[in-house]
Amino acid sequence: MPGPPRACRLRDLLLTALGTGAFVLDLGADVWAAGQYARQGRLLWAALQLATLGLASAVLQLFSWAWYRGDPAGLHPGLPPGRRLALLHLLHLGYLHRCVQALKVGFSLWRQEEPAEIDLDYATFISMDISMLRLFETFLEATPQLILVLHITLCTGKVEYYQWLGIGTSFVCIAWALLDYYRALRSCLPSKPSPGYLPSAVYFLWNLLLLWPRIVALALFSTVWPRYVAIHFLTLWVVLLLWVWLQNTDFMAGAAAEWLFRGTVAVILYFSWFNVSEGSTLSRSIIHFGFLVTDSALLGGTWLAHNVPLPSPSLLPGLLPGAALSFLLGLGLRGAYYQWLHPSRPAAALDEGDGSRSFAPQHWHQNRRMAKLAQCFFPLAAPAKSEGVNGHL
Repeated sequence: MPGPPRACRLRDLLLTALGTGAFVLDLGADVWAAGQYARQGRLLWAALQLATLGLASAVLQLFSWAWYRGDPAGLHPGLPPGRRLALLHLLHLGYLHRCVQALKVGFSLWRQEEPAEIDLDYATFISMDISMLRLFETFLEATPQLILVLHITLCTGKVEYYQWLGIGTSFVCIAWALLDYYRALRSCLPSKPSPGYLPSAVYFLWNLLLLWPRIVALALFSTVWPRYVAIHFLTLWVVLLLWVWLQNTDFMAGAAAEWLFRGTVAVILYFSWFNVSEGSTLSRSIIHFGFLVTDSALLGGTWLAHNVPLPSPSLLPGLLPGAALSFLLGLGLRGAYYQWLHPSRPAAALDEGDGSRSFAPQHWHQNRRMAKLAQCFFPLAAPAKSEGVNGHL
C-alpha cells in the first residue's frame, strides 16, 4: 500500500507481528477446543480436531524444509546448521522459525533510514514463502475444522460462544489468506501497478462469499452421512490430483516434493479455485467452478432428499437462504473483479508514473517458486525467468 517508506516498513512489521501472534493463538485455541470436546466425551470430534492440526503442521514443515534445502547456501543469514534445522522442523517449529526470522528482518529494516534495495528484496522474498505456507495451512487445517464446527452445531442444535467466534474468524482468515497470497504474487511482478484498496477489498469479498456455500453444503451433507464425507473427499481429491498432474506443474525441486505440492493444490481445489499453469485461465476456471457448483448442489440435494431433522430448525431459515445469497453476490463480485479490477495490461504498456516498483535484476533475490505462480495468475505480464537457482542473487 502507498505511504511514506518508513511508515510502510513499520506497518509491514506490525502486520508480521500480528500474523505470528495469530498463528500461535490459533494453535492454542485448536488444542483447547480439542480438550473441550474430550471433556464432553466427544472423543471422535477431539481426534478429528487434532488430526487436521497435526496433518497441516506436518505438511507445512515438509514444504518449509524442502524450500530451505533448495535455496542456495548463504541466502538466509543466521540459518541454523543442517541438523538443527532438521530438528526444528521435526519439532514442528519450522514455520514459526520463518515468522521469527521475518520479524527480525522487518525490525532491522524499520530501524534503518534508507535500507539497501537488496535488504528490501530479501524481506519480500521471505514474506512470499510465509504467505504461501499460510495459504496451505488455511486449507489443510482451518477449512476442515470450520466444517467440523458447523457439523457439530447442526447436530447439537446449539452454538457455544467460542464456536460463534471460531466460525466468524475462520471465514475471515480463509479469505484473508487468499488475499495475502494474491498480494504476495503481485509483488513478484513489479511491471504491473500495485493493487489498491478497492481491488483488494473486492478480491477478499468474492472469495469469502463463494467459500460460504461450499462449506455449508459439505457441513449439511456431513449430517446425513458423516462416514461418507471422507470417501467423498478422497474420490474428488484423486480426480483433482490427476487434473493438476495433467497441467505439468513445475513448482518444487524434485519429483517427490512436486507430488507433495500437487496433492496440496488438489486439497485447495476441493474448496476453491487455484491456478497452477500458464495460459488463459477462463476455460479452466469455468470447468472447475461448474464442477464445484454441481457437486455442492448434489450435496445439498442429498440433505434435502433425506430431510434429516436437526435439533434446532431455527438454524435453517438463515443458513440456506444466506448461502444462496452469498453465492450470487460472490459470483457477481468475481465477474466485476476480473472485468474491471484484475491487472491485465502488458508490461510494455506501463509507464513510469503508474506507481509500479522497478526491480533491477542484478539486485533482486528472485523467488522462483512464487514468480512461476505469479506468471500463472497474471498471464499478460512479462514472462518470469525460471532459469537459475531459487533465491539467486
